[in-house]
Amino acid sequence: MKWTQYSLKTTTAATDMISYTLGEIGVEGIEIEDHVPLTEDEKRQMYVDILPDTIPDDGTAIIRFYRDTEENPEEFIQKVTAALDELKSFMDIGDGIIEISETADKDWINNWKEFFHTFRVSDKLIIKPTWEPKVNLPDYKSDDIVIDIDPGTAFGTGSHETTKLCLLALEKYITAKSNLLDVGCGSGILSIAAVKYGAKHALGIDIDQYALPSTIENRDINNVPADKFEAICGNILDDENLQQQVGYECYDIAVANILANVIIPLSAEVGKHIKPGGLFISSGIINTAADDVKNAITDNGFEIIETTTLGDWYCFVAKKP
Repeated sequence: MKWTQYSLKTTTAATDMISYTLGEIGVEGIEIEDHVPLTEDEKRQMYVDILPDTIPDDGTAIIRFYRDTEENPEEFIQKVTAALDELKSFMDIGDGIIEISETADKDWINNWKEFFHTFRVSDKLIIKPTWEPKVNLPDYKSDDIVIDIDPGTAFGTGSHETTKLCLLALEKYITAKSNLLDVGCGSGILSIAAVKYGAKHALGIDIDQYALPSTIENRDINNVPADKFEAICGNILDDENLQQQVGYECYDIAVANILANVIIPLSAEVGKHIKPGGLFISSGIINTAADDVKNAITDNGFEIIETTTLGDWYCFVAKKP
């Protein structure tokens, strides 16, 4: 199926009002392209430590929306133009120019899957997307651990450098007695791997309620018993009830594959939940933030016993006294 794409050149200040107006005439979804800098809160919610360079904000914006190609575009343009003319009488909408083009139908949620294929993490671990029917690697061995993953809307295919670093650290340090705390569990890949490596139990926590269905689905796909891997939603940094629910000094290993600016405050909290002599594995740390994270971890009483890198990313393994 093909769609007609409408691109409206306007001002940043007018985007909210135009979006509302388009909704009133039947437009159900829009895209806004502008150059407004991200707020600090927005930056913290993105899984990057270095943001791409942006064009200086010049006050302009483009609003895009789509309609079925079977619809008469001339009639629709007339309707949009009439609505914009009303807005012009009391606010500046900029150029107000509408351009029309045709675009092919896309599955926006699933198109990325064409880039995610089965790959080997280590000599014993393979990650396979759920939509590939079998492992198709020339070095596949019958005793390989294979984890099937569909991250859905959660982070964690295993292909990102930081996830690989955590998987390798868990492979090295997990034992049959390990009780794991997975902070920011996302797709659940680290907890699933830990149980596959032999861990006694894993508890996953994620601040995003929409990530947990993917976590549970991946757990079940990989035949991990529910009593071996549980997942809950919440923010361990500021939710006292959640902190109590997680429990104190009861985890042999805590792992956090998040962001450098989250790991820094987390290093002050996570030690309360780790047993004496337990480990804190952290990644998601870009090289420019590595020293700050390292200082935060050691300032909170941990001893860093191993540092690994992959590309520009760091992983610290720290021991609680």
